[in-house]
Amino acid sequence: MSIGRTYHTASTLSNGSILVAGGYNGTYFNSAELYNPSTGTWTITGNMNVKREYHTASTLANGSILVAGGYNGNYFNSSELYNPSTGTWITTGNLNVARGYHTASTLADGSVLVAGGYNSGGIINSTEWYNPSTGTWTTTRSMNIARRFHTASTLANELVLVAGGSNGGGYISSAELYNLSTGTWTMTGSMNVARAYHTVSPLADGSVLVTGGQSTAGYLSSAELYDPSTGIWTTTANMSIIRAYHTASTLPNGFVLVAGGGSSGSAYLNTVELYNPSTGTWTTTANMTIARYLHIASTLANGSVLVAGGYSSGGYVRSTELY
Repeated sequence: MSIGRTYHTASTLSNGSILVAGGYNGTYFNSAELYNPSTGTWTITGNMNVKREYHTASTLANGSILVAGGYNGNYFNSSELYNPSTGTWITTGNLNVARGYHTASTLADGSVLVAGGYNSGGIINSTEWYNPSTGTWTTTRSMNIARRFHTASTLANELVLVAGGSNGGGYISSAELYNLSTGTWTMTGSMNVARAYHTVSPLADGSVLVTGGQSTAGYLSSAELYDPSTGIWTTTANMSIIRAYHTASTLPNGFVLVAGGGSSGSAYLNTVELYNPSTGTWTTTANMTIARYLHIASTLANGSVLVAGGYSSGGYVRSTELY
């Protein structure tokens, strides 16, 4: 990339390119750049209107990218849209609540649900959804528990599963479901381990895999599976290394590739491992060239995984590599 960055977002465009936007490396960025998988090169594209980190980026049905919220010294509510055809950003409706560290989920009707996060008033339980047809945000029911550093997964039955995170009471094991049809949240089974800074990966059989993260006991190697048909979490095999702030990418064969992250003693990881859903086991695979955390990972159309940016012992990382 042209610059090293952390807390950036990565979005896959309809032509297979990867859009990286915003982030931080001692200063806040509004810059964005595109990775072309055919040439293996990065090119600068239009700048966002607002510098931001801790934001979200969601792909809309028309191919536009919606960026919402974030932080640049203050938490804010602005949103903007990237047009891949023109390479430009335009502002759209503001969130009702300023927030960062939230999640954003694209729903079956094409709208985007933003949940939780943090702002100057504290940790948030409010949620709202974006209507691409009108460019406006509408407040919906609040989650039962305020949370940040959580994950969100869109399930096959038009539900969104939010799991874990942290709040004023510490790390959270609870999970809850948003129902698009009713606009309501209901509690579901709690994870076996309270965690934040973890990853979430929907699997081919409809279950959801959560890996690693951080809890009161420190960094975690544990992983667990959510079964939407029962609402129950079950433990699966542990990863070989404790890690948080890592990435998890689903491969075409259904395996999940976990890469990098932070570990105990301020260690940055270059280790990579694969989860096999059929056997419920992990195997190590080739290490990344550079240890990193707070990076992004995107699965490309050809099945490769692109890792970009992050932070390591040498500082902010601009390098990218392919698995």
